[in-house]
Amino acid sequence: MEIGAYSFGDTPLNPDGTPRPTAEAIRNLFEAIVHADKVGLDYFGVGEHHTTSMPASSPGTLIAAAAAATTQITLGSAASIIGTDDPVRVFQQFATADAISGGGRIEITAGRGSSVETFPLFGYDLADYDELYADKLQLLMTINDSTTEHVSWAGTARPALANLAVVPRPVNGPLPIWLATGGNAASSARAGSLGLPISYGIIGGAPHRFAPLAQLYRASAAQAGHPAENAKVSVAALGLVAPTKGEALDRFYPGWNNLNVEMGRLRGWPAPDKRAYLAQAEAPGAYYVGDPDDVAERIVHLHGHLGQMRHFLQTDIGGLPHEHFIESLTLLATEVKPRVERLLKAQ
Repeated sequence: MEIGAYSFGDTPLNPDGTPRPTAEAIRNLFEAIVHADKVGLDYFGVGEHHTTSMPASSPGTLIAAAAAATTQITLGSAASIIGTDDPVRVFQQFATADAISGGGRIEITAGRGSSVETFPLFGYDLADYDELYADKLQLLMTINDSTTEHVSWAGTARPALANLAVVPRPVNGPLPIWLATGGNAASSARAGSLGLPISYGIIGGAPHRFAPLAQLYRASAAQAGHPAENAKVSVAALGLVAPTKGEALDRFYPGWNNLNVEMGRLRGWPAPDKRAYLAQAEAPGAYYVGDPDDVAERIVHLHGHLGQMRHFLQTDIGGLPHEHFIESLTLLATEVKPRVERLLKAQ
């Protein structure tokens, strides 16, 4: 199984709790990706958010920069908010990163987005949420699957393409395109019918409740005639690894609390409750917060339900000290990953 991490960028905080420059968050994220490559993580995803606390608004830019500074790690968006972006530009950015990497290490994950700030930011109507996503996903796939530089497409979300060049082309043929979902059944069926791998973002509840969705996804892929080996599942979750479970819980909680206070203000969530945090950080909760043994065992347990081929964690939230993020990445690669491999072999 591939083990990795993802981030939306995390703006550091001053001792008094005020935010530091968002540019510092981007530099920290770039450093973390380079470090993840050096210590042997399999994957790093850069998500798209447009808030002062999570300022990684341009995944393609960061991934292109990281492609030049890394040698082994797979890099992808986690996710690109395809409904409010232009699929032509998304494809061009990631194909450029693919060229910089030498080919074979760049992926796109296309999502609808759990937040809605991109709609007013880019001038879209939230009422068109579903139509925009479906139409633009089809355009992205058409561009990616084209056997030549020239692409033709017609839809409703943007002007048509009439045999126009979309360049550069990826080094080794089409880029892997994943479909991201937070648990919508229709999205699982759509990914399966389109033959796309699926990435489940699990940020609450018991992760094994996604098992019926994974079954629906695989059944939809089989019904559409796609090979079983192409029906891939990955899991994105919150988590932090530390030398001990107690250290992990203490390190992750302040950022978790800060993030939930902010989300409460933006989205009307209830005030965060530490008891809920502690419950989610224990099996079968959704937070992979613990020592290497604890985190590895819980990843393997979920594998028995979902059969995921990749499991990756978001750690840097709410002003987490950068050194704790770096240590968590190191432990994920050097301690959790070999434990997961041993546990899976023993089954």
